Amino acid sequence: MNMEVMKLMSDSQFNALVMNESGEGYDVAVKQLTNADLPAGDVTVAIEYSTLNYKDGLVVHGNQGKLARNFPHVPGIDFAGTVEASDDPRYKAGDKVVLTGWRVGEAHWGGYSQKARVKADWLVPLPDGLDTRQAMAVGTAGFTAMLAVMALEDHGIKDGPVLVTGAAGGVGSVATAILANLGHDVAAVTGRPETADYLKSLGATQIVAREDINETTKRPLEAEAWGGCIDAVGSAMLARVLGQMKYGASVAAVGLAGGADLPATVIPFLLRGVNLLGIDSVMQPYENRQRAWERIAKDLPMDKLDAMIVPATLSDLPQLGRDILKGQVKGRVVVDVNAA
Repeated sequence: MNMEVMKLMSDSQFNALVMNESGEGYDVAVKQLTNADLPAGDVTVAIEYSTLNYKDGLVVHGNQGKLARNFPHVPGIDFAGTVEASDDPRYKAGDKVVLTGWRVGEAHWGGYSQKARVKADWLVPLPDGLDTRQAMAVGTAGFTAMLAVMALEDHGIKDGPVLVTGAAGGVGSVATAILANLGHDVAAVTGRPETADYLKSLGATQIVAREDINETTKRPLEAEAWGGCIDAVGSAMLARVLGQMKYGASVAAVGLAGGADLPATVIPFLLRGVNLLGIDSVMQPYENRQRAWERIAKDLPMDKLDAMIVPATLSDLPQLGRDILKGQVKGRVVVDVNAA
């Protein structure tokens, strides 16, 4: 590549949502950057779509938990797009790729931008059957949901409904659609009665009101009700669910929207052989990432995925970050980083 072309690439401008420290708080705004601003990495990607996850809300709205520590910072833990340049033989210009995890959007610049430069090891080739918009309708939330389904399968899903808590959120929506498509009865827990029709459209056969399952009980075991569970809430709800699992059934824990505590006893594990499976999506090995993305392309109905999508632009993200932390986002926000 000659010096003139390299300079043109370096000087080319693009838009990004940039976070800076401002007094005791943080300033978040869409700004123009150049390729020279990008961090070091093996692969430069022209981003087409990103998405919004709970962790993105924490970063964008006040950097809660101090997830981002170096500024200026570009949030966004997911992106999908086209390789623009690569120093790694696994990728070439024109390849479609997807990225989730690896603390991108936290410790490293993320996907709320029209360009990114990252390590090649963090990327996965976009699987056949998905385009970049659909991949970001999936995003970390859907990727996590698929990992949870795979973990339940590996431990054996028992007869009876599979419970999905926080079902109208990102992980829950995708989990509900995948489980239903695989032939399971799905009981969807929600605190928003207005989402019942939406959840039924994804394949839920039963709607469980949050207040019916969100309180601890003095009894460590209740009637056996669930053949499996994907839990995005944690805390009192997870404790209650553990006591309602069928013998030998498993709970895949994917989130802590209700809190990080677990006011439970070991009785469900000892007397019913219940399994509590922790699901991490951030540091998953490459082979498991590929397996999960291939399963998503195969087992997630695209018509159901399209019904989850809420379109957004970079400038919408500060408000959407607030909304997702309040539990006011339904389905999957897909951010078109190139839209005005």
